[in-house]
Amino acid sequence: MAVFLGNIRYVAWTALAIAVLLLIYFAVGVGGFGFGDSIYWEAVLRWSHVLVGIMWIGHLYYFNFTQIPNMPKIPDEQKPAVTKVIAPAALYWFRWGAMLTLITGILLSWNQGYLLQAYTLGAVEEFGVPKHILIGIGMWLATIMWFNVWFINWPNQQKALNIDNKYPDLEPAAKAAAGKTAMLFSRTNTFLSAPMLVAMTGASTLF
Repeated sequence: MAVFLGNIRYVAWTALAIAVLLLIYFAVGVGGFGFGDSIYWEAVLRWSHVLVGIMWIGHLYYFNFTQIPNMPKIPDEQKPAVTKVIAPAALYWFRWGAMLTLITGILLSWNQGYLLQAYTLGAVEEFGVPKHILIGIGMWLATIMWFNVWFINWPNQQKALNIDNKYPDLEPAAKAAAGKTAMLFSRTNTFLSAPMLVAMTGASTLF
């Protein structure tokens, strides 16, 4: 057991396999739904959306509540362990978690038939439907957060940390400015995350 738990690949792939089997068993074996049924794919997409969403928001909160506040407490000679090893790895899972969360969310809303209603806040049909407005707010906030991750935070982190040695000759002042920009937009996403999650969960439970 120690060998199994000591290898994250074993743990992750086995957990995913069990999760898929559990989903198939209860959806098909117990619920009687076919693989072509919309409700089956709703279950698949909802589970996938939550799973990758945890990966995204979990890393967002790690950066803002753990790494950034504690970096000043780390001696300068030890900081490269974070900036050169931990942070680039965390940013990988962070940005791809964001990408997959957006994709699965769009696919889920398309599966449920409210993609356009949500993104237009109900304007394409009957305007003012509370569920469409609330889920639409959540989807727009998530889309803004995704944009911040990929087109503002990530490019600036690459400069600040010289990830993959893309900016070896960047001046210290430019690196510091890029790091501050990345931090501010990361804080913006942290700010947006709470109302976004209220909109996402509320639309599924209140209406």
